[in-house]
Amino acid sequence: MGHAGMAETAVRYLRSVGAATAVAPSAGGPAAAPAVLPGATPPGRARTPLRAVGPDERAPVDQGEFRGVLGRFATGVTLVTAACPDGPVGFACQSFASLSLDPPLVAFMVGRTSTTWPRIARSGVFCANVLTAGQALLCRQFAVSGADKFAGVDWTPAPVSGSPRIGGASAWIDCAIHAVHTGGDHLVVVGRVVALGATDGADSPDAPAGPENPSGPLLFYRGGFGTFAPFGPFTP
Repeated sequence: MGHAGMAETAVRYLRSVGAATAVAPSAGGPAAAPAVLPGATPPGRARTPLRAVGPDERAPVDQGEFRGVLGRFATGVTLVTAACPDGPVGFACQSFASLSLDPPLVAFMVGRTSTTWPRIARSGVFCANVLTAGQALLCRQFAVSGADKFAGVDWTPAPVSGSPRIGGASAWIDCAIHAVHTGGDHLVVVGRVVALGATDGADSPDAPAGPENPSGPLLFYRGGFGTFAPFGPFTP
């Protein structure tokens, strides 16, 4: 199943919660550049079943307490973007992470109720843009539903997928959608990295934290934004 077929399956699943369907890892590239995206999946590879979480699997944990406790885990901030026929789309995402070195895979989580994700899924590709401390307002712009998120935003097409590569971002990771799995009220999206890069001079460990170092990392912690202050070189 190629990127387009896998993405359409993911979209159909979003529209039929609880349906027994499957999403297989992708093979080949998107229709626009089938010969460029590497990493075809061998035929016959097992599919991953998608299912809803049963009532008996839900732990008796208060949602407010859950948010409060998990909010103490600081994360970086990304903008997940894609280029669609009717224009660029994207959303702010704190649940982005590296997943595998061989093959190179990354992952992010997105809510099932997201109106942006189905459009990204149809494209079969995405670009994860790692934001800097100076881009907190940009993050808030992408977190607003229904607004023109790309108004006044400087971006260029990523080299393989064509997804928006945000100007001034600390790093960008160009990906093809590799697999989609369920995770309660969210979906876990796995991307196969096809190109990536970082901004020269960004995130220097010797640069001071805060407004004086807008190229430092943007961090999200307990509902607010911050940045990173190094203790010094790490010695194992």
